[in-house]
Amino acid sequence: MAYLARLELSQDELELFTEQLGDVLEHAADVEALDLDHVEPMAHTVPLRNVVRADVVTATLDRDEVLGQAPASEGGQFRVPRILGEEP
Repeated sequence: MAYLARLELSQDELELFTEQLGDVLEHAADVEALDLDHVEPMAHTVPLRNVVRADVVTATLDRDEVLGQAPASEGGQFRVPRILGEEP
């Protein structure tokens, strides 16, 4: 594999990585040998619950009152200064 990947490994590195790769392949074989016929597939290891609050309509602020407190407004919206060096 090192040759195919064009890796230059010393003999000590080659022996170490060969042993580590063997361990990984052995573990994969152990997992493959497990009887999982009665295990349900899952997307997460822990159960998830929705933590978003209910979407309930409540009273809102009066638009005219809020815009009346803004430094500047135009067309029912806040007016803000231009940015990024744009000319007015």
